[in-house]
Amino acid sequence: MKITDYGFTYDLMPKEVHGTPARITSVHKGRFGIVSDFGEGFAQLKSKEYYYDGEAFPTVGDFVLIDYVENGDSRITATLNRKTYFSRRDPDKGKGEQAVASNFDYVFIMQSLNDDFNPKRLERYLTATLQSKAKPVVILTKADLTDDYLPYIIQVSRVADGAETHIVSSKTGFGMDSLSAYMKKGNTLVFLGSSGVGKSSLVNALAGEEIMDVNGIREDDSKGRHTTTHRELIMLKNGVMIIDTPGMRELGMWDVTEGLSEAFADVERFIGYCKFRDCKHENEPGCAVREAIENGSLDSARFESYRKLRAEAKYTEDKTDFLRQKQQWGKNIRKYEKQKKKEVW
Repeated sequence: MKITDYGFTYDLMPKEVHGTPARITSVHKGRFGIVSDFGEGFAQLKSKEYYYDGEAFPTVGDFVLIDYVENGDSRITATLNRKTYFSRRDPDKGKGEQAVASNFDYVFIMQSLNDDFNPKRLERYLTATLQSKAKPVVILTKADLTDDYLPYIIQVSRVADGAETHIVSSKTGFGMDSLSAYMKKGNTLVFLGSSGVGKSSLVNALAGEEIMDVNGIREDDSKGRHTTTHRELIMLKNGVMIIDTPGMRELGMWDVTEGLSEAFADVERFIGYCKFRDCKHENEPGCAVREAIENGSLDSARFESYRKLRAEAKYTEDKTDFLRQKQQWGKNIRKYEKQKKKEVW
């Protein structure tokens, strides 16, 4: 086993920095699964670098530098630059950004050909994927449930025009050969999809073995339950790596400025051409967006999706800034109170 088998290249090593390169394979509370030239093991963060010097906290898929310990937990000293990564609002702290996966090549955005199919969710995942800098691939699963794919293809083309789209069935094997182009040694894939979409079945089919538990779906609403309980990177026998993370289904809009511009290029081509610079695209005269909707050049549902995702991202940005200022204000008050106590004594 070599770290280069896990996608590491030595040009990632910063100059004049020493340590053993490793990749994060799992994240547990206060502990990280790692793989390096020494094999698999566990590691913990080196306090100075991460809690005082501001080093980026590692996540699944990250390449890091470690001080290797043979019979115990190694120490993680640095997080190397990420070529791609997903982030979301930190669900534990309620504020700030949390990276949830990094250094992946393709994102399989999964929608099943049943009641789970949801263009709005597809828009959200596509936006986040484009922001991550990885290549989106739309996977329409459970092709055995219908003979009429055209309505789904049309809806995908409206939302994810330009993204590679594949129709597959893990149950029958239909369309699975079309995914071989992504199954190259050293590639890292991320799977995005709601519960019941068939993620575990697809992973098992691609792996050629049962490496994930598969739960059935409820017939009344086509929903299922996630079988993954923690984030992890899985190496398949063919050398392809898969990052599986249950939290991705709750992916929040963090900084998605570039992702929105790419995912909603059909909307943004009208932004900036309104009569008034601060146009809210509601009832203002000379609104280029409303004019485009009225003459059929822009789909109103697409614009509403764009506005909703942009508002969510803006809310996150504003809320985080407000909480940061509030926290600093509290620190200043406590510092002032301590100083006053010293003066009294």
